Order: sequence, then C-alpha cells, then structure tokens
Amino acid sequence: MAQSRGERRKTRHKLKKSSRKRGLSPVSKAIQEFGIGDMVHIIIDPSIHKGMPHHKFHGKTGKVVSQRGRAYLLSVRDGNAMKEVITYPQHLSPQR
Repeated sequence: MAQSRGERRKTRHKLKKSSRKRGLSPVSKAIQEFGIGDMVHIIIDPSIHKGMPHHKFHGKTGKVVSQRGRAYLLSVRDGNAMKEVITYPQHLSPQR
C-alpha cells in the first residue's frame, strides 16, 4: 500500500485529545480575541478542522501580525526563517 502524503500524516499522537477532553471545544476558545503584537502559543485543537495550521507549528509561539476575517496571521520562527501562519483562534492560546 502506498504511503499517505496528506497534511495530517505522522500526527497520530500529536493531534489526539485525551479521553477527558474529547468532543467539542468550549465556545470561549472561538470568540477569544488577540491584538496586533500579542504573543500566542499555537496549540492545535484536532476537533476543529477549519483554520488548522500545519502540524509542524504545534507547540510553537508566534506574534500576531494582522487579522484576516476571523483568522489571525502569525509570524513564527521555523529554524532561522520567519514563516507566516494563518490560523483560527480555536488553535491559539495567549502567552502568560
């Protein structure tokens, strides 16, 4: 059988919820707002497929550059390069 080359390959453990957190995420995650210049952590919520960033950015911290509709444009360091990531607020949490 040919190896899968999809976007969610090699994410069996990374994009899995614990048994107590299964199901829909709270609405408060969807309506949270961030300002330009805020630092946020990218923690992917696997129950929400729209606006999901690539799994290599899971656990990274980025800076909010702008807002595009309901999504946010983030600047994230990937090695020595700065990448731009577009993601929904359900996959973000504020840096404390």
